[in-house]
Amino acid sequence: MLRSLWSAASGMMAQQVNLDTISNNIANINTTGFKTQSMEFKSLLYQQIKTKSTDSEGNPKPIGVQVGLGVRNASVTAKFTQGAALDTGEKYDLFIQGNGFFAVKIAGKTAYTRNGHFNLSAVSDGWELTNTDGNPVLSTAGTPIKIDSKADPNAISVDLSGNVLYRVDDKEANTTKYENLGKIALFQFNNPAGLNRSGGSLYYVTPASGEARSEDTDKGLNKSLIKTGYLEGSNVSAADEMVNMIVTQRAYQLNSKAITASDEMLEQANNLRR
Repeated sequence: MLRSLWSAASGMMAQQVNLDTISNNIANINTTGFKTQSMEFKSLLYQQIKTKSTDSEGNPKPIGVQVGLGVRNASVTAKFTQGAALDTGEKYDLFIQGNGFFAVKIAGKTAYTRNGHFNLSAVSDGWELTNTDGNPVLSTAGTPIKIDSKADPNAISVDLSGNVLYRVDDKEANTTKYENLGKIALFQFNNPAGLNRSGGSLYYVTPASGEARSEDTDKGLNKSLIKTGYLEGSNVSAADEMVNMIVTQRAYQLNSKAITASDEMLEQANNLRR
C-alpha cells in the first residue's frame, strides 16, 4: 500500500508537468514560429517480489513477480512540423518553406528562429535588418545585413533564395538594376528537437542538436524557400490540445483516487489492531 501511495503521487506530479506543457502550447497558439511540445514519460524502477516464481511442484513459471514504482517525466519534445503561412502583406515579414532557421546575433551568441517578423533598425552607419528586439539578422557571411541610410526602403525586396536586393532605376537609360545587399542565412539541424529553447521563439545549439548546417554551403541539404509578406503560424492544434488536456485531467484524478484508496486501506489495516 505504501508503494501504491508513492506510485500514485509520482503519477500526479508527472501529469502536472504534462498539464504545464499543454497549457504552454495553448498559450502560444498565436505565437509566430512556435512549435508544439509533447511530454514523454518513462516508468521508474521495478521491485522484485519473488526472486524465483515456481508452481506447487517446484517448476519455474515463465513470468516473474515484479511491481512498478511509478512514473516520471522523461523529456519534452518539440515537433518541428511546418506551420501555416499567414498573409501579412509586410515586405519584411519572411516565411520559411522548408526546414531552415534564421540566424540572429544576441549578446555575442547566435540564436536560431523560425519567426521571420523582421524590421529595419537604425544604426550608426545606416540601417540593419533585425528582429523585433533589434537583434541583427545574419547573412551567409556571418555579418548583419546593412542598408545605406540614403536608400529608398520601397526599393528593397527579398527573393525566394533570401537575397536582399536594392532596385536602382536608371531613368535616362530606361533600365533597372538590382544591387545585392547580402543573402539571409538559413540553417538546419540533424536533431532540431535537441535545441535549447529560449524565450521569443529562439533556439540555441546544444550537443544534442548538432552543429548548425548552412544551407548555402552544405550540398547535402534540401534548400528552403523564403516568401515575403507571410509569417509562419504556430503548429499547435487547439482540438488536439483540448483532448490531451482532458486525458491528463482524468489521469490526475485517477492517481488522486488511488492515493485515497490506499489511505482507506491503511486505515482499515490499523483498525484491525483495536
